[in-house]
Amino acid sequence: MNNGIYGIEIAWLDAVIRLHIIVGLMTVVVMGLIYVERKILARFQQRLGPTRTGPAGLLQSVADGLKLVGKEDLRPRNADPWTFELAPYMVFIPVFLGFVIVPFAFGMQVRILELGLIYFVATSSLGIIGWVMAGWGSDNRYAMIGGMRAAAQGISYELPLVLSLISVAMVSQSFNLNDIVLSQSTYPNLLWQPLVLVIFIIAGLAELNRTPFDIPVGESEVVGGPFVEYSGIRWSFFFLAEYAALFIMGLIFAAVFMGGWAWPLGEELGRGWQILLVTVKTSLFIFLIFWIRASVPRLRIDQLMAFSWKILLPLTFVQVLINGAVLVYDAPLWILTITGLVGIVVLVRLIERAVRPSPAVNSEVVSVGNEGAP
Repeated sequence: MNNGIYGIEIAWLDAVIRLHIIVGLMTVVVMGLIYVERKILARFQQRLGPTRTGPAGLLQSVADGLKLVGKEDLRPRNADPWTFELAPYMVFIPVFLGFVIVPFAFGMQVRILELGLIYFVATSSLGIIGWVMAGWGSDNRYAMIGGMRAAAQGISYELPLVLSLISVAMVSQSFNLNDIVLSQSTYPNLLWQPLVLVIFIIAGLAELNRTPFDIPVGESEVVGGPFVEYSGIRWSFFFLAEYAALFIMGLIFAAVFMGGWAWPLGEELGRGWQILLVTVKTSLFIFLIFWIRASVPRLRIDQLMAFSWKILLPLTFVQVLINGAVLVYDAPLWILTITGLVGIVVLVRLIERAVRPSPAVNSEVVSVGNEGAP
């Protein structure tokens, strides 16, 4: 709803107050996510994680933030001053703009936009410019390679991500996030679009540059990616943007696929229950991302690009066509569920085929191992 907050009806002042609330929430949530990720990864790896700074290590993120603020802000001698200085803002600001349309509960969002999904896609894709600026402006070959990788990966996986959101918008008959949430008050879109959900999670991982799609920042290959020359507060902008984008992606996941604040019983049980629903669903997505980071190794750049263009994109196109046919001919929605499950099986089989060694390679290994045998 676009009514004023706390009784304030002045449009610009209302928006400023809401944005300040979002900034405070985002900062606290990001610091919490950093701590939670460390603890979760420690449990997966049989370690303790942060324990010394504050009770149970709760102040570790605060200490890291103070350290980054106090560190010297360095810049390479031959770096382009404007490009180098502005790159962190070009990465952070588009992420921050994503909070404008995210619904936390009924009426709890900065603004309701009729083309909210289009707005989200448009703003999130602007971050690619910041990554390229950071790589180009640093006057560092490793940073430049990381920036080019980030651009190639972002453009490649933006397409299946956009098509997956379009598929859901087709079923919900709206690009307005509030309408999409309300359309799931009985059944979440997860039931009708299982393949789209899987593609959204995979493409979201790539957009967030999270493992196994952390090619742009691979330490073993490009040392640290586009921001290898950044330090102190400017480096923290990239770090803050990554976790803020993770939080936004979790909120979009909750709203688009899991019914957001409306399912189950969100309209009946009130705002407290709605906030709890969104928190649980967003946390589920974030935990899944952390779990994948602890379990899956990094892909090669050629594997990453081929996976998007040869597998994800064709499957998403097919899903869009199926959605259109079902809606045009007024067929029952359970057909979408069946085709989506079949699509997941096809996706799994294609992945198995891609990672399975070829017989020629196995025979070469055996022949080499038998050399010199009596």
